[in-house]
Amino acid sequence: MHTDHDHQAHRHASHTGDGIDRRRLLKTGALSVAGAGAAAIGLHSSDARAAEDPYAPPENPALPPSDMELDLPRTALVVTDPQIDFLSPSGVAWGVVGESVKEHNTVENILRLFIAAKKAGITVAVSPHYYYPTDHGWKFEGALEKLMHKIGMFDRPSAYTTDGFDGSGADFMAEYKPYIFDGKTIVTSPHKVYGPEQNDLVLQLRKQRVDQVILAGMSANLCTQAHLHELLEQGFEVAVVKDATAAAKLPEGDGYLAALINFRFIANALWSTDETVARLTGAA
Repeated sequence: MHTDHDHQAHRHASHTGDGIDRRRLLKTGALSVAGAGAAAIGLHSSDARAAEDPYAPPENPALPPSDMELDLPRTALVVTDPQIDFLSPSGVAWGVVGESVKEHNTVENILRLFIAAKKAGITVAVSPHYYYPTDHGWKFEGALEKLMHKIGMFDRPSAYTTDGFDGSGADFMAEYKPYIFDGKTIVTSPHKVYGPEQNDLVLQLRKQRVDQVILAGMSANLCTQAHLHELLEQGFEVAVVKDATAAAKLPEGDGYLAALINFRFIANALWSTDETVARLTGAA
């Protein structure tokens, strides 16, 4: 049997508990609002920064910094597709990649890497992209594959002849040839889609006892990123040189920005050409 005193105590306890719950709710709500406000301020700051330079590194990165240090006897420079069709105004892809190539000074930066790598005495490898007539008989392709086949990108008449190669879109940029054709640079068999799974790049690097790679070349979100993925899966430590690559800008998106985000997420290091040259010089 409950007395009036019991009912009063129960009402008091309920009132007190309700007061505590309400205070907790208000406090939690206030913190949530404050947090949302702070996030909004940060978002606006990031938006403004991105509007100024969409490729700028974040002011407050969440990911841990790189600790990659070069050991030159174990290091190779790998350059994907340093070819006319990507890097020259006369190339068939220039209309979509030219803006990005000029924006990042890609042609000059790749050249600087070749020069620094040769001075440092490290292994240098080029992974080119070639299509032969039989490749045009493929029964299915991805969107970019279809485009490349349609515009005749990287076309060669045969794997067994270099007829018409010199100065063609499949040829290397003229300024790179002294470093590619010096009798020391590895020119791998061609990759056919994006990654090096179908060529001998990994074999060639293993035979040099290389397990660190400085990666550059074209194009950022296609062959360069695909080479990054495969090299990582094969156990290599990979630094991407962010301004020694570039990519197409299309209504579907900015390929360079897409790649840059992934480089930040998965590469062992992301360096500028200046940083890379300084590391090669300092470690030599």
